[in-house]
Amino acid sequence: MNVYSRKNQSENSLKKQKLRTRPLAATFIIFGGIMLTAFVFVLSVSFGAADISFRVVWEAVFQFDSNNTDHNIIWELRLPRILGGAMVGASFAVAGAIMQGMTRNPLADSGLLGLNAGAAFALAICFALFPGMPYLQIILFSFVGAALGAVLVFGIGWMAKGGLTPLRLVLAGAALSALFMALSEGIALYYNIGQDLAFWYAGALSGTKWIQLKIMCIPIAAALLGSILLSKSITMLSLGEDIARGLGQRTQLVRLAGTILVLILAGAAVSIVGAVSFVGLIIPHLTRKLVGVDYRWIIPCSAVLGSLLVMLADLGARMVNPPAETPVGALIALIGVPFFLFLARSERREL
Repeated sequence: MNVYSRKNQSENSLKKQKLRTRPLAATFIIFGGIMLTAFVFVLSVSFGAADISFRVVWEAVFQFDSNNTDHNIIWELRLPRILGGAMVGASFAVAGAIMQGMTRNPLADSGLLGLNAGAAFALAICFALFPGMPYLQIILFSFVGAALGAVLVFGIGWMAKGGLTPLRLVLAGAALSALFMALSEGIALYYNIGQDLAFWYAGALSGTKWIQLKIMCIPIAAALLGSILLSKSITMLSLGEDIARGLGQRTQLVRLAGTILVLILAGAAVSIVGAVSFVGLIIPHLTRKLVGVDYRWIIPCSAVLGSLLVMLADLGARMVNPPAETPVGALIALIGVPFFLFLARSERREL
């Protein structure tokens, strides 16, 4: 097949895929999701161990009084955790969408592919060997651990006979995650740092501080913008390697850029909230069902819905057993595990 005919075939395939895109639904999800997120944001700020009225929340935001206890609770405790939840949800969801688009694997997720476990291993080394390390350096270590996990998972998958398949990717991720978590637990027991890691393993937002958000907001915002700019290329790559090349895409460069964006988003999110899985699995898959296959819509919709999911999970974590809190990761896992099993069964039928 010559280049001209292959390009025509690729363009015809792309046109067929566009028929499955629903921009009106995507627009509704973005604007409706933003309004719903704003409502949940205000509700989350007012609800907690000490319930605060909406009027006091308004006064704390626009007329802050340092001598008012409720104002200090809002600014020092609740606003950082809720803003952190929104950032984390958007980061995990967009990272999952990019991974699923690049690998054409609906089971792809940063937690299932070794990134979370790799970051946990790096943090265990930090706490054990370098106590008192500055927070910025801990973040850099978590990035390195996440990158190590991703490289090993993809490397093992590609080295297998027949190349990288969705099933091999999930199996390699599960094996590497188990290995890294076992090593992390061993380090924690030997150096007696189990309590330092326990909070991070649980995946909670209660420890989020302004300093964390100040450090991570710029990288996350830049990575989200980069994801939107790369979304058209990811759409073509999700249609298949041959189609993407037929449309003039430099597939290796797109994969490299997408991998860097995933590492920034997932690494930053993990360093803020800990090992929260399944956000990047549930949200992109749900978004594709709602808006179609065009990642120019999937990525922004995933960011909005991911933020909403984590904020709702954090609100639910404070309502299950007040005044105690249930880890956010545990609540999301209650939804994510059955969802993952359903997807895995569906994939098996298609093989």
